[in-house]
Amino acid sequence: MQTIPTNQTDQGLYNKFLEGDKEAFNTIIKKYREPLIFFVRKYGINLESAEDIVHDSFIYVLVNKKEYDFKYTFKTYLYTVAKCRAFNYLKRNKRIVVLNEQYVSSTAIQEVDIEQELIESEEKEQVHNAIKKLKREYQVVIYLKDFQKFQHKEIAKILNKTIPQTKMLLHRARKALDKKLREEGEIC
Repeated sequence: MQTIPTNQTDQGLYNKFLEGDKEAFNTIIKKYREPLIFFVRKYGINLESAEDIVHDSFIYVLVNKKEYDFKYTFKTYLYTVAKCRAFNYLKRNKRIVVLNEQYVSSTAIQEVDIEQELIESEEKEQVHNAIKKLKREYQVVIYLKDFQKFQHKEIAKILNKTIPQTKMLLHRARKALDKKLREEGEIC
């Protein structure tokens, strides 16, 4: 497995691509393919279709080279393109969107004893189960902020909202999550 150079920014790689370096674009694909598939699946899209949507997103970026606005991070741009492609797919298929637990990521647990690991695992599962019961837009904003670590400005761009709307959405999502956990007796 080839490692991605850490000393190259996404914008730097994209500039190299614009200058004709095809390997730079391949590096971008390797870096973002899996996270984008995971993101697209948050909209309830199956793995095969999510892979197609992500592939289509990269093709869009490839064909529309000059569309990227350098005032946003390249990661934000990619996620925005993928979100638009996912919405188009959902419109075409008019599907009911349900978040499945297999799409929820888990963080690595540091060296802890087995009992602590079990407790943490159960807590994560409870939180993930509660997240799955939230409205789709709440699930997405929590995923972008807490799992992908996007800034409010980037989330606003991806979701096509203003920064205050994004902050309010995130606040409401976290409040709904807290309420859901309390209702289920998961936290005090």
